[in-house]
Amino acid sequence: MGKRIGTQRRGRGAARYTAPSHRFKSEAKYKPGNLEGVVTDFEKDASKTTVMMKIAWKDGTDSYYLAPEGVFTEQGVVQGTGPVNIGNILPLASIPEGTPIFNIENVPGDGGKTIRSSGTNGIIINRVGDKVNVKLPSKKIMVFNAQCRATVGIAAGGGRLEKPLLKAGNAVKKNRARGHRYPHVRGVAMNPVNHPHGGKEHHTGKPTTVSRNAPPGQKVGHIAARRVGRKKRK
Repeated sequence: MGKRIGTQRRGRGAARYTAPSHRFKSEAKYKPGNLEGVVTDFEKDASKTTVMMKIAWKDGTDSYYLAPEGVFTEQGVVQGTGPVNIGNILPLASIPEGTPIFNIENVPGDGGKTIRSSGTNGIIINRVGDKVNVKLPSKKIMVFNAQCRATVGIAAGGGRLEKPLLKAGNAVKKNRARGHRYPHVRGVAMNPVNHPHGGKEHHTGKPTTVSRNAPPGQKVGHIAARRVGRKKRK
């Protein structure tokens, strides 16, 4: 009789595997419309690596946006139409080529989804009609609609990974902030009773592809894989 594997325990949806969303402050998505406001405060959200800035808009509402490096309290922020200053949220059509940007919308109006990690930024390469080519931190070129909005600058919190964790306790707290399980033990390091990949001295000893209709205790590895392994060079 085998034991419940981690995949099964996680599938129950218990508090141990659930992200603590009650401690998350905001999604940090762009509001619709043209707005003007002032940065009033900075907040740290457990669900994000980038510091958030609290903006008080002139219409009497407040919003949390991802902060760029160099922004300060009482700084004016413009969304929609305005100068290309650090912290302003502008459509890609209004931002010159070579300008660093982050938190780009994939579709106009979705609030910002791409390049949100701390210390990252993209660069506008060129324009082709109503499309804009942006170089991502991974060096990949991604095409966006010219009406997609982005924040001018570099996402705050750069150098986060340069500080070592030093001890396992810090790694535990880092992962717990988002509901991640730590430490993560490999299946091949377990016994056969604990995992389908266990019992073969750190290799599975059998193919890791598994059917989409497999039972939960067997459903680990490459699930319903179309292909595995390296592609042959043509």
